[in-house]
Amino acid sequence: MQEKQDSPAKASGVLGKAHPALKAFMCGSLSGTCSTLLFQPLDLVKTRLQTLQNNSRPGAPRVGMMTVFLNVIRTERLLGLWKGVSPSFVRCIPGVGIYFSTFYSLKQHFFQERAPNAGQAVLLGGGARCVAGVAMLPVTVIKTRFESGRYNYVSVFGALRSVCETEGPRALFSGLTATLLRDAPFSGIYVMFYSQAKRSLPQEVTSSPYAPLVNFGCGIVSGVLASLATQPADVVKTHVQVSPDLYPRTADAARFIYTEHGLRGFFRGAVPRSLRRTLMAAMAWTVYEQLMAQMGLTS
Repeated sequence: MQEKQDSPAKASGVLGKAHPALKAFMCGSLSGTCSTLLFQPLDLVKTRLQTLQNNSRPGAPRVGMMTVFLNVIRTERLLGLWKGVSPSFVRCIPGVGIYFSTFYSLKQHFFQERAPNAGQAVLLGGGARCVAGVAMLPVTVIKTRFESGRYNYVSVFGALRSVCETEGPRALFSGLTATLLRDAPFSGIYVMFYSQAKRSLPQEVTSSPYAPLVNFGCGIVSGVLASLATQPADVVKTHVQVSPDLYPRTADAARFIYTEHGLRGFFRGAVPRSLRRTLMAAMAWTVYEQLMAQMGLTS
């Protein structure tokens, strides 16, 4: 009985002795788990919108977010909205942890004495996202294919094995350029607006009981701006990863999108993606900062 009572204290002691970067990883992973589960349906709808075939007749009604949403529920039931959640978890739990631990480490190394300015915040956020993006790209490819509905993969690891056997390991890194062009600017722009917005707030607001709500609001504004700026790269990345045989290069996918849909095609799925990325980033940062504060660390 005594051993059972002592175990939580021992676990707490081990956690207290953990390296700050490891604590940041754990906080990031937990925040990524919560946000991924909540907002997966928006990611699936975004992927379906971006990969719609342009077979509609002239004058036919345009397919929008709600049409795809209701069609998924009708044909695949409600749980169909969470198709791809397994690779999302495999990607986001370690991926968000890697991002926040890298972000924390870079910030402690270069900006321990002072807060980064706007330009430095862009580099800080973009650098951390590049590390996480490259590390988790194979799972990102599988996640995108799961969500597209064009592949009959049974499991994440089965899909990874299937891609390696049929297309070669190189296929797991398809869309690398588009992914980095999307993720690094998104994170950089997000961190810049987020950090600058928080710095402009009075001290009594940031230290009040409403601080998490204020942080969430800053995250919403930052996420919308960052999502819109990086939407074209996201559409290109989706096409390359879903159909690597048709678009072996990023430029091929961009050319196809422009030829088939014009400039408007680069903003397909902008609404569900903006909603998901904005809410997910705002929640992840809010949860991360609260957990870090509980551990006595400055995020």
